[in-house]
Amino acid sequence: MRNKKNAILISIIVVFALIFVGAVGYLIYGMIRNQSSEDEYKNMASSFAGGITDGGATNSSDNPEGYTGNLENKTGTTSPEQVDQTVSVKVKNVDTPVSFEELKAQNSDIYAWIYIPDTNINYPVLQNSEDDNFYLDHNVYKNYSFPGAIYTQSCNKKDWTDRVTVLYGHNMASGAMFANLHMFADSSFFDSHPYVYIYGENRKLTYKIVSASSYDNRHIINTFDFRDDDVFKSWLDNAKNPHSMYRNVRSGIELNMDSKMIVLSTCLNSGSGRYLVQGVLVKDEHTD
Repeated sequence: MRNKKNAILISIIVVFALIFVGAVGYLIYGMIRNQSSEDEYKNMASSFAGGITDGGATNSSDNPEGYTGNLENKTGTTSPEQVDQTVSVKVKNVDTPVSFEELKAQNSDIYAWIYIPDTNINYPVLQNSEDDNFYLDHNVYKNYSFPGAIYTQSCNKKDWTDRVTVLYGHNMASGAMFANLHMFADSSFFDSHPYVYIYGENRKLTYKIVSASSYDNRHIINTFDFRDDDVFKSWLDNAKNPHSMYRNVRSGIELNMDSKMIVLSTCLNSGSGRYLVQGVLVKDEHTD
């Protein structure tokens, strides 16, 4: 009887040991896969967007609002305050640090590149025409990958002309993807890092960050019809004054019905909901 009990006990221990070993092995495998995915993005950034980290993101926009020149459909000079309220500021051509022809040869779903100084956010932006959430769990090479990619959905056009464009990215524990958006929860970092840069094939878009705050789980584009002026105005008001206890807001930014907004969206560090960093377009440059 005792031998039978001992055999059962040993069997239980062996089963739990196997489960533990399997769990640890799966965790290590996942970490290796995630690290491999992160390395792929770093290699892609250095190979096809190396000019950004060499200053390419700011070599013509050290002070994006300090530009004096022509507004679209207008001539004359413009003040920094006017630039903040301008949909598109046309300036001389600037060089692009992103090799889009080579990137698109890797994956034709790549259509833009996002960069935020002093963060890990230096990634291609993708959109899949068949599955809106394909890049939730697939990397830039279309391989299954938990970190996924930075992406938009088909409800947003790729030419950045929508009133509100939403970009999604995971909040990775390693700090990859959109995890560093949470750096904007620190007021000092928020104050000292006002700009988000997005490159297209022939454009460089500079957005000034309006606010960073927690939000609920609603799908923004599907919930709000931004073609309705009242709905859009309400969203702009909320961007300037988020209904959140955890928020940072930049003062002095004027938003109007011609504003073009981006919303960078990731998971909260705990609990349900989203963390949003919102910016308004302040400069639209043509790139060579």
